[in-house]
Amino acid sequence: MRKHGSWWLAVSMALCTLQAQAVTVQDDAQQAVDIKTPVRRVVSLLPSLTETVCALGACDRLVGVDRYSNWPASVQALPKLGGGIDPSIEAVVAQRPDVVLMASSTRGADRLQALGVTVLRLEPRTRADVQRVLLTVAMALGLPATTAQRTWQELQSGVDQAVAQLTPQARAQRVYVEVSPAPYGASESSFIGENLMRMGVSNILPAAMGPFPKVNPEFVVRAQPDAIIAGDSSRQSMLMRPGWSQLRALREERVCVFAQEQADILVRAGPRMAEGARLIVDCLNRAAAKASKGRG
Repeated sequence: MRKHGSWWLAVSMALCTLQAQAVTVQDDAQQAVDIKTPVRRVVSLLPSLTETVCALGACDRLVGVDRYSNWPASVQALPKLGGGIDPSIEAVVAQRPDVVLMASSTRGADRLQALGVTVLRLEPRTRADVQRVLLTVAMALGLPATTAQRTWQELQSGVDQAVAQLTPQARAQRVYVEVSPAPYGASESSFIGENLMRMGVSNILPAAMGPFPKVNPEFVVRAQPDAIIAGDSSRQSMLMRPGWSQLRALREERVCVFAQEQADILVRAGPRMAEGARLIVDCLNRAAAKASKGRG
């Protein structure tokens, strides 16, 4: 706790003493990024970063986003500049951004930097990442540390409220969370897995697999989770996987398949994390109730 508090204090002091004309922040590529002028025009090429900017009250500074950014509704009217695999460098430059926010894995960062564009690479995957990204983006935008701290505290409170609604029967379940139909899952080391641990729920994917590992379908069959959580895009592929017809969770309909809008909330490591926790809690409570009814 002392180390954690010291980190917050150090960042807070840095923000309080920030000069209006320049600030240096460190991104996920371990690069020191100099932001020499006040940031008024922001391009975001990752939905969770778009949502972070808006949660910090700076949505009006966005001048372009990736094709998947869709929340809040106001960003849907902004120019779409491609995705992580195929960002349009020309379209990004045309927006004359003061800073471009993008994932570490997004292509084109080096080319943008060579063109004189300031790039901040951030890719939140864990709860600690979400907290750090909030503070880093706030610093880059010249916002008070209290803005990031308040947003993080609200997230924490929202997750706690969701956890309190979980029934004892739901806590006893073992869960598999699928984030894309490849399939990729959410392990114990992801922000989703960390929230499951906070709920006291077991995750069949161990932390050692990495935050969002590609999963062998046979691994899930052997693990026999009590409940499955997935997006609608996984619905058809789940039924086609070898051995999955033998999963009790599928046979007994202890599966929550979320429509795209809710799936977006669930898989984005950002300011809607508490909403994602509520979706998980509601799903697990329903699954536990079905299991109890089946035994009855």
